[in-house]
Amino acid sequence: MLRIGLSGGIGAGKSTVSSTFAAAGGIIVDGDVIAREVVEPGTEGLAALVKAFGEDILLPDGSLNRPALAAVAFSDEEKRKTLNGIVHPLVGKRRAELIDAAPVGSVVVEDIPLLVESQMAPLFPLVVMVHAEEDVRVARLIEYRGFSEDDARARIAAQATIEQRQAVADVWLDNHGSAEELAAKARELWEQRIVPFARNVQSGVPATVAPAVVSYDETWPEQASRIVARLSTTCGHRAVRVDHIGSTAVPDLDAKDVIDIQVTVQSLEVADELTDLLLTAGYPRNADITDDVAKDDARSTVAEFDHSDDKALWQKRFHASADPGRPTNVHIRVDGWPGQQFALLFLAWIAANPEERLEYLALKHDAMAAAPATSGEYADAKEPWLAGAYRRAWAWADETGWRP
Repeated sequence: MLRIGLSGGIGAGKSTVSSTFAAAGGIIVDGDVIAREVVEPGTEGLAALVKAFGEDILLPDGSLNRPALAAVAFSDEEKRKTLNGIVHPLVGKRRAELIDAAPVGSVVVEDIPLLVESQMAPLFPLVVMVHAEEDVRVARLIEYRGFSEDDARARIAAQATIEQRQAVADVWLDNHGSAEELAAKARELWEQRIVPFARNVQSGVPATVAPAVVSYDETWPEQASRIVARLSTTCGHRAVRVDHIGSTAVPDLDAKDVIDIQVTVQSLEVADELTDLLLTAGYPRNADITDDVAKDDARSTVAEFDHSDDKALWQKRFHASADPGRPTNVHIRVDGWPGQQFALLFLAWIAANPEERLEYLALKHDAMAAAPATSGEYADAKEPWLAGAYRRAWAWADETGWRP
């Protein structure tokens, strides 16, 4: 199963994307539908709302008067929090029941209006955000849903900001045209990214990525932040720390468009415990990669960083993203082992030494010019330089007092 988080501000056009995904075969778990279901007459949800906001929120037939509730609940921050505190747990419980009932291999699209506000984004292997500017949304709410302009703007103001949504969105769908144009974007996303992603997760294989060095992308750090949040949530207490490493973590350095993340754990046994969890999160294991290339003995004058080239200490577990739209390598290394420490040291050392960064950049382009067929061949071409860099970096760490 692949779970997709779908969200967007009120009036942004999320329902168009949801219906397009449904027509393509997705199983839709709609937060709005569930939110209505859990406050129907006779439910504990409706009883709790009446207790909190009074019987004026009811219609004569005993059902919920939604405009009346909105007028009260969105009038200030505390009342909005009370509303969310009642409804969100009930919605979450019902959502879990529907997901558990989905067939194996399904793509479950969880349509969650308040995905950002409820801090649920890291739970999903992919988050799709639908966006339209405020004036466009206000006009839609007035025309299609009978809102007054003041009510529409109040509802929008009570939700997440554009910046907050951008921070968690893996996919950003702008909706300033027709519904047909948005549906076309959604179908392309489904066919080109979501279907292959789901297929790879089901098969337990990473997406295939051809090696290519590209110019530094200023969005790499924010993309990495989303992945770090996702992996931190997935690994939970088993992770000592989760870090963005590798060339994409070095400002202004050309690199392959692959985000490298290091998950630090206490032992390889703990790393193995994460295998199924990471697959569910969209990161299947590559069992063929079990270690890093052991570097020559580089003994630091600091006892805690006294290293050896014992190959057993260079073991790791390696996972890679099943998402063809965001290539990612996940290196799971043991805390204090030389590979784990060097991944952190390398970033600080190369950032502090411009001449080394330039040399490494030239090496990367030379390695790519040799037309490597795989990312493994590209990595092998860089290894002799990295062996020397390992010694130079630790010498720099001793001189500067650097610590992980």
